Amino acid sequence: MLGIILASYFMVLLDNSVIFTGLPSIRSGLELSPAALSWVQDAYTLVFGGLLLLASRAGDIVGRRRLFRIGLAIFGTASLLIGLAPAGWWMIAARAVQGIGAAIVAPTSLALITTYFDGEARNKAIAWYAATAGIGASLGLLVGGALTEWISWRAAFLVNVPIAVAVIAWSRTVLVETPRRTGRFDVIGAVGATLGMGAVIFGIIESPETGWGSARVQIALALGAVLLIGLVVHEGRVQQPILPLRLFRSRERSGAYTARLLYLGAMIGFFYFTTQLLQDGVGFSPLQAGLGFLPMTLVNFVVALMVPRLSNETLLATGTALTLAGMAWLSRIDTLDTYLVDVALPMILVGAGQGLAFGPLTNAGIAGVDSADAGAASGLVNTAHQLGMALGLGVLVALSANTGSNLDGPAAVTDHVGTALTGGTVLLVVALVVVLTVIVPAARHRGSGSALHRPAA
Repeated sequence: MLGIILASYFMVLLDNSVIFTGLPSIRSGLELSPAALSWVQDAYTLVFGGLLLLASRAGDIVGRRRLFRIGLAIFGTASLLIGLAPAGWWMIAARAVQGIGAAIVAPTSLALITTYFDGEARNKAIAWYAATAGIGASLGLLVGGALTEWISWRAAFLVNVPIAVAVIAWSRTVLVETPRRTGRFDVIGAVGATLGMGAVIFGIIESPETGWGSARVQIALALGAVLLIGLVVHEGRVQQPILPLRLFRSRERSGAYTARLLYLGAMIGFFYFTTQLLQDGVGFSPLQAGLGFLPMTLVNFVVALMVPRLSNETLLATGTALTLAGMAWLSRIDTLDTYLVDVALPMILVGAGQGLAFGPLTNAGIAGVDSADAGAASGLVNTAHQLGMALGLGVLVALSANTGSNLDGPAAVTDHVGTALTGGTVLLVVALVVVLTVIVPAARHRGSGSALHRPAA
């Protein structure tokens, strides 16, 4: 069961990172304008983030195994269409369809862990899930760079097709269907959650291009805020809500959603801007840039697997602090610096921090939830994940937009990247404050010992 769950989640995360090293080749291969190129990623992010709450709650109602397989089929089919894309519009449309599949697979995979595993087994499963999250993100850069350089950017997407087919076939023999919930589907809540999240993410991803003060961005953000406020009011009245407000009664879970949003906002900036640093600043090829992330990937993998064996009362705080230290160190990069000392060593800190933090942070987001709410809680974890990446990237791109403009070559790149990573450092500072003042005290109150990794009663 765990192999199926992790394979599907890894496929989604791999695809999310492959795009970074492949964008230059996609731009030239399909002759895309800068605006069209941005929508190759934005179309995926918009649909993925907008549909998460709807897709995650649907699994509670129609059965998670069934929905899981549907999501895999959609994702695999969209990957095939992307790999065969003859033009930019086809590529963007297929990426949007791929976002639908990802919105189903990502929260459903975490909900399946909550359903099938209990106690210490769940702790270990979530540790593997967290390790997959970190490794998939960084290994995707290596896989994307290798396939783009040796074969084609199309191969980086076509590789998803056999994975999806294999996991669908595998799931038929291993996974059993979860019980369906009877009752009416919350249509108003589904529409409000999808349109509200979609409007907010649209405003965020448009902000680097048009500015935060543009009418398009402000209208989208205002509309999203109104829809989400209306969603909260509606969900407090309906009998079977798509977003049960009781999930926020736990300070531990609420803090976990907030910290995850901030943490992922910083991490997307790390991957996005460090990739630029390695290719445009240091002069690495796409493959070399992917290999450049290996110090982080290897440390992340080893540390994440050690998490269940460690005393983790302050594990989340330690991991966040290490990530903060690595990000702050990397943000001081200069053109005269060397890769080994000034890039690889900070990456080791970031990788260790992510390996320590992701497991406890994920577990805190689903701590104490009933099986009936597992999909909704998993959806909130992934919504915070996606919203954090969209918001973080929008803010950091806007923050660094005008830096380095008076410089040339690598000096301009390092100045630009340094400013963005400084912004990511600030996000991690706030995340650490939330961890120390909200999550850790709430977890200690909930129980003694390794509270962050033991499901609450």
